[in-house]
Amino acid sequence: MSLPEYTLDDFDYDLPQELIAQTPLKQRDSSRLLTLNADTGAMEDRHFYDILDYLNPGDAIVMNNSRVLPARLHGIRPDTGGNVEVLMLRQDHGDVWETLVKPARKYPVGAQISFGNGELTATVVEELEHGGRMVEFHYDGIFLEVLESLGEMPLPPYIKEKLDDQERYQTVYSKVNGSAAAPTAGLHWTPELLAKVEAKGVKLVELTLHVGLGTFRPVETNNLNEHKMHSEFYQLSQAAADTLNEVHANGGRIIATGTTSIRTLETIGSKFNGVLQADSGWTDIFIKPGYQWAVVDAFITNFHLPKSTLVMLVAAFTGRENILNAYQHAIEERYRFFSFGDAMFIYR
Repeated sequence: MSLPEYTLDDFDYDLPQELIAQTPLKQRDSSRLLTLNADTGAMEDRHFYDILDYLNPGDAIVMNNSRVLPARLHGIRPDTGGNVEVLMLRQDHGDVWETLVKPARKYPVGAQISFGNGELTATVVEELEHGGRMVEFHYDGIFLEVLESLGEMPLPPYIKEKLDDQERYQTVYSKVNGSAAAPTAGLHWTPELLAKVEAKGVKLVELTLHVGLGTFRPVETNNLNEHKMHSEFYQLSQAAADTLNEVHANGGRIIATGTTSIRTLETIGSKFNGVLQADSGWTDIFIKPGYQWAVVDAFITNFHLPKSTLVMLVAAFTGRENILNAYQHAIEERYRFFSFGDAMFIYR
């Protein structure tokens, strides 16, 4: 049976603005959890700590341990005194980073930027499209320590509230610096809940994918085949690959926490015929309806923006109608949406 050719408008839905979560809940795992059977469309309204009821001994939970950099910097152009905002996207090589600069038109190649009292400076070394600039940073000491003292957490533009505790935009298992945005499905896990998961006989496995803002870049063409994803760096160790292959060999499920874990696992699985092995590199995988799944059996995810590649990824697993029905249910039941919002558990 051939799938219909979907267009961008097929993944639109109406979301009341007041359902966009502006702040994280006090207790991470007390968020709501909408479970969805991808085959039948059946749903249940639960809480995230109820995830234990849906896990079986021998399953594996996969988590992205990437840590968000305080990647938003406010500086000045020393020769004019003009204010500038620099958002760091990814490290290219050495101290050269791909960034978004506002206002970009005032920062051609050679322009200088100063942050703080000059403890961090930058030079624009290349102009990219859409306000992108390659900049080289100059500093004394350890770059991450300088960044921690000067940078802000790059919260998505739909979050208007100030974040009191920067750690609430990090997962409790984050450890490898490099993301421009949080792998937000993991924000619901607590150390205590993960300990209960392990006690139930479920394996905990980590991988790394550094989230770039390209993941959230709007799709600007109605023909989905014309959309190009930005590349993101991923890494999976041999020990992690061995554990996950063993889980599948023994009949367990590989359950991904978030779309970033899905993209990593499916990138590697697609390369090696459904088997996982140690691998690292850059992925621009675009998972949309019609995609043939190689590795992931179930996953945890948040609610995503209308017309986003993330909604398309979820629809590739559930079918478009099932996921849009679930989103409509979540809206009617007043679930909280997006980064600090509630979660879904999607399974077969």
